[in-house]
Amino acid sequence: MSAVSGGWRRYDNTLFPVFHERFEEKWGAGTAPFLDPSVYGEDQPRPRAQWINVDTGAAVAVVPVWEDDPEARSFAVFYLPPHGGIWVLRPPGLTGYIEAVANGTTATEHAIALRNDSFKKAVAHAEEFIYGT
Repeated sequence: MSAVSGGWRRYDNTLFPVFHERFEEKWGAGTAPFLDPSVYGEDQPRPRAQWINVDTGAAVAVVPVWEDDPEARSFAVFYLPPHGGIWVLRPPGLTGYIEAVANGTTATEHAIALRNDSFKKAVAHAEEFIYGT
């Protein structure tokens, strides 16, 4: 299923708080630290991407997610329909990677390449959803 492509604009600033609010409304308090805009300081996981539909108020975000192990991450794509709720759009293929910097070690070229490749796959999936390409 594809979202309507008209009105979509890239928004590369602070993550919209509504992603965090709707996720925790659906799955419970404390379940989405990766969507909490207050934890996105300079040393927090990057990269991320975000789009908003200025016509409908819908939004899409690609963010790094983690559960128990902060080093084991993957990218997820989240869609906010204009009238409430949140959808998790599963990108095809692997989007997992190891955040080498999390344990104090320097990220290797391989780890950086894996993270960047995973991010590109997730962004491509988000853009396919948004623009239908």
